[in-house]
Amino acid sequence: MYEHFGGKEGLYAVVVDREVRALLDRITTALTAGHPRELLEQAALALLGYIEEETSGFRVLVRESPLMSGTANFSSVMNDVAHQVEHILGAEFNSRGYDPKLAELYSQALVGMVALTGRWWLEVRKPRKETVAAHLVNLAWNGLSHLEAKPTLITARRR
Repeated sequence: MYEHFGGKEGLYAVVVDREVRALLDRITTALTAGHPRELLEQAALALLGYIEEETSGFRVLVRESPLMSGTANFSSVMNDVAHQVEHILGAEFNSRGYDPKLAELYSQALVGMVALTGRWWLEVRKPRKETVAAHLVNLAWNGLSHLEAKPTLITARRR
């Protein structure tokens, strides 16, 4: 069987590629609402739903493996997701007078928060995914809704 895929690495690459597409399809399909908070909720629920329903596939994606050096891995999948979020945030930032160039930074932060929480939740499975998603959205949205246009560090202000 390995020979058909060019060895164990080839088979693994096919499995990873399939899971990457499955996760991105779920997230893309979930993003239907127009309101940014609802989009955030839908994305968080899509990722947690994938973890809950496709546990083996998610484990393949988060597994650090030397075999994955030439293929997609969890970081590259999350970068793809962050790129999609970046477009949504960019438009939102632009409409609110924030620098749209910062959308990339914020999208990485948001996706990273959800992804790392998802890795933790993969093992503990408590509380329910809807509760986890609600808390993630609460943290992200309430933080996003009070963004400073030009944030500075408090420690930098004292100098």
